[in-house]
Amino acid sequence: MNVEQVVRERYTQAAQEREPALCCPVTYDPKWLAVIPKEILEKDYGCGDPSAYLCEGETVLDLGSGAGKVCFIASQRVGPKGRVIGIDGNPAMLSLANRHKAAIAEKIGWQNVTFRYGHIQDLRTDMDLLEAYLAKNPVKNATDFIAMKDVIRDIQKAPLIPDATIDTIISNCVLNLVRIEDKKTLFKEMIRVLKTGGHVAISDIVSNQAVPERMQNDPKLWSGCLSGAFEEKAFLGAFEEAGFHDVRVDKRDEEPWQVVQGIEFRSVTVVASKGPVSKTHLPLTPVGRGCCGS
Repeated sequence: MNVEQVVRERYTQAAQEREPALCCPVTYDPKWLAVIPKEILEKDYGCGDPSAYLCEGETVLDLGSGAGKVCFIASQRVGPKGRVIGIDGNPAMLSLANRHKAAIAEKIGWQNVTFRYGHIQDLRTDMDLLEAYLAKNPVKNATDFIAMKDVIRDIQKAPLIPDATIDTIISNCVLNLVRIEDKKTLFKEMIRVLKTGGHVAISDIVSNQAVPERMQNDPKLWSGCLSGAFEEKAFLGAFEEAGFHDVRVDKRDEEPWQVVQGIEFRSVTVVASKGPVSKTHLPLTPVGRGCCGS
């Protein structure tokens, strides 16, 4: 199974027509939704609200920004001095988000959201630059392939997201869609782009036991945010292995979102920091219970 192709195809379709099976019930504060068009609200696929952990003035990175709903909420939360970057590997979703960006900014009163084409497990490669090269230089043989690899290395010299430039990384039900082989790299990339003292707030689907290979090979289950999910303890372990500190589950749905072949899949929101938490930079908590660093 080609995981990236399966995910792209399903979410390209979901950008055109709403697919309710891709999202968990999530309650957002209505005041943040008033400026966001119905088309984006209907085609938002998530399982939590990581935007609740943001502070004014922060530079925020949304991994797998999709139609842009959480980015537009984040824009309001961080204010005019903040900055929001959405990364997504699906051109149809990026097109949907960009189509409404200017109108939403006018309603909010400031423009601080940028959407970029890239893969969340590779925050160095600007896919727009790569595709522009490939349009003029299609890969037809091994020589072309070697030349393309050299071009990728050149593109990565100016990373899509530079080292230590992000205050908080958020993500909403996307990490589970990344190939198993790329998951470690994904966590290393999060560490790379975060500032020391920066945070992550990740809402995602986890399982109560390891997902067997037969389910991992099911394209519908994988693209449906199920069979690519971490087992819950392994999810926390992945943050710790990457070097995160103060890793904890801040929100956990007791009732499973779905039960498939006896395995429970539920939403959790995990928070963690890059570097030990100090007295001057408190643990990340939802804004309603005190903002980080306050």
